[in-house]
Amino acid sequence: MTFAGRTPARVRPVTDAELGELLAARTLELIDVPSESRDEAALADRVADLLGAPVLEDSVVMAGPADSPVLLAGHLDTVPSQGNRPGRRDAASVHGLGASDMQGALAVMVELVLSGAPLRALFFPREELPHAHSALTPFLERAPEALAGVELVVMMEPTDNQLHAGCLGNVNAIWRFSGRSGHSARPWLADNAIERAADGIAALAAEPPVTHSFAGLEFTEVAAVTRIAGGIADNVIPDRVEAHLNFRSAPGRSPEAAEARLRELCGGHGEIEVTSNAPSGQVPDGNALLDRLIALGGLEVAPKQAWTPVAEFDLAGLDAVNFGPGSPAQAHRRDESVEIAALVRSARLLVELARTL
Repeated sequence: MTFAGRTPARVRPVTDAELGELLAARTLELIDVPSESRDEAALADRVADLLGAPVLEDSVVMAGPADSPVLLAGHLDTVPSQGNRPGRRDAASVHGLGASDMQGALAVMVELVLSGAPLRALFFPREELPHAHSALTPFLERAPEALAGVELVVMMEPTDNQLHAGCLGNVNAIWRFSGRSGHSARPWLADNAIERAADGIAALAAEPPVTHSFAGLEFTEVAAVTRIAGGIADNVIPDRVEAHLNFRSAPGRSPEAAEARLRELCGGHGEIEVTSNAPSGQVPDGNALLDRLIALGGLEVAPKQAWTPVAEFDLAGLDAVNFGPGSPAQAHRRDESVEIAALVRSARLLVELARTL
């Protein structure tokens, strides 16, 4: 199989070095198109132009044969720039905003479609925002026919070319503590909300992470305080404090059960307002295409200890897993990068899967 449709079938296939050059150049090109969340239109237009596909509503692009049972999925958006665009490359890696999460994966998707591999590809925006702002779930709801016949979704999140199955649910909440304000010289006449918050946060911190087994994989549930704000003046005992909570729930726990568990963990301290509640994603069971992908790559299967759009595909009734060339350790960093060899490895394995369809 050749890449980018640039070589007649009778000409030798591209070498790994040539493929690396092709994928590195495409990754660098995509990095250099600004695509922070809510500003993905230019990149959607570029991808659509490359693939000769239309831009659908809400900057969604689909390409590839409509009857393929395998769908490659990737988000167009990145986190905000940290002075790391434009990108650059060296002999081993491509560096820049979104290199690992996930412009390198998008480059693989683009080149696989251009090569004529019998794989569908779905590009969508706003993955880096809270789940309430998702563009993927509304698309799946309004255009289910676009996914007809899909038997396996490969969500190309950064996994170091390992296979990460399932994903954690993601609950965000505001944790409010109330007291009574007063003069700091007479604190016994007041009720310090900071001390109330300290009691609640200390109790939560004492709760150990809990491991849940699901389909043979171990997922760890954990709650953490991620932000806190309070105080009025240097000489005032404060009457209110707000903390932000994040709870990661294991597959098998519904969003409603996840919220109930978070409230239980907080042990009656303060008041909790849930602001977002993204569901967990299940681990596919008995999927022949997934088993084939694992066998072809000699892949080890690990639990996805994070939230990904696998959960959204799961809600739509589609088996989905995480597999991509980026590195989780590189995601969102100022010095973010992706290894060119990892891009080649990802593309080669997906081509092998395509050859079996």
